[in-house]
Amino acid sequence: MPTVNLMLIAPGVDAAECYRRLSDFARYPELTDAVRAVEVEPPGPDGTLLSKWTVLFRNGLLCWTEADVLDPVAQTITFRQLSGDFQSFDGQWSVRQGQAGSEILFEARFDLGIPSLAPILDPVAESTLRANILTITRGLLGTVELSQAPSHV
Repeated sequence: MPTVNLMLIAPGVDAAECYRRLSDFARYPELTDAVRAVEVEPPGPDGTLLSKWTVLFRNGLLCWTEADVLDPVAQTITFRQLSGDFQSFDGQWSVRQGQAGSEILFEARFDLGIPSLAPILDPVAESTLRANILTITRGLLGTVELSQAPSHV
């Protein structure tokens, strides 16, 4: 299953503020063209959110509904697709305070569900997901840099 792992640095952004902005899914469409729509339902009894996403993918749109578990103490957001265009899609955001600002680790696994086209589509999907995450984080946080070595993996 293809995976995407990105370590990002948001210089001068406090980790608590970074986490707050990353967990405010409803604002994503305001800040980036990559995300066309996000509908967030109130948390269930266990605190899990349901969010419905529409995201630009090449010349089309990908849509899915996911369960999101937000842990403000650990500063993690764990997500898992419940239904939608992917065969499967899950992962986690993790935020830590670094020396220069916030360190953000984004990890995701996905399966488009088309095995015969996987050699062609998976690299395109991986590249698009990387670009979209960078665009989203820059829209939410301003300057964001790619880091080569995660310090909290």
